[in-house]
Amino acid sequence: MTSLTEIRWHGRGGQGSKTASILLGKVAAKTGKNIQAFPEYGPERMGAPVLAYNRISEDKITVHCQVTEPSTVAVLDPTLLSVVDVTDGVPADGTIIVNTTEDGAELKEKLGFDGDVWAVDAYGISTEEIGAPFPNTPMLGALIKATGLLPYEGFLEEIKKEFEKKFAHKPEVVEGNLASIERAYQEVKN
Repeated sequence: MTSLTEIRWHGRGGQGSKTASILLGKVAAKTGKNIQAFPEYGPERMGAPVLAYNRISEDKITVHCQVTEPSTVAVLDPTLLSVVDVTDGVPADGTIIVNTTEDGAELKEKLGFDGDVWAVDAYGISTEEIGAPFPNTPMLGALIKATGLLPYEGFLEEIKKEFEKKFAHKPEVVEGNLASIERAYQEVKN
């Protein structure tokens, strides 16, 4: 499976790691890709570290286990950097995207990671655009920019449809989420 992309999401219960994984999977499926999107369940509770995963491929996906060697890692909570080894299993040419106000170069040194390290203030963006610190939505925009996994315009069009279904009676929520994705796409830096 040469076209297989594996993503691991690190977050805390209630931050939307699972939701981000599922949204990314739905949008990728609509572009004709084969996908898997799933959380790792355990004794999760609000604020506890949680994991979610994606597999996205042009080919049929035949593996069914947690992602142990992701090409991309998205970290929704920067406090996890001192609790969890987010670089575990990531190849030297992999990509890590972190919700932080720190500089990507500083993070790269702190993590001791040779691949690409991207930084975006997902808390700040979501607070301004959505009205609450939900980092998952802006992290989707940052991930698309950092990886080029899906064409941005097509991604935005399909995710808008997902938001419109989910928040049919709350157009302001749709607009806020789309704005947070667009800002994160523009503001993420490595």
